[in-house]
Amino acid sequence: IIFILEVWLSVDKNGDVCISILHEPGEDKYGYEKPEERWLPIHTVETIMISVISMLADPNGDSPANVDAAKEWREDRNGEFKRKVARCVRKSQETAFE
Repeated sequence: IIFILEVWLSVDKNGDVCISILHEPGEDKYGYEKPEERWLPIHTVETIMISVISMLADPNGDSPANVDAAKEWREDRNGEFKRKVARCVRKSQETAFE
């Protein structure tokens, strides 16, 4: 999954989504994720999409892929961060059918 947006905490600068269930199975070398939170063959498109929706609705500022967005989210969530998200949504709506 790739997002071409600059405001999401769990999306890196290249657009790659960073959610636990997409990480390779096994131990997390950083010790942040439990093995059962990482990729398992039981995951389906539905479980992955639910995880992505959760990521967008409730960002994890403790383990961000986009450090700059996470900093803005923590420091000024209802100010500049919210304005950037609104601009991003408007831009997405304007270009959706191009």
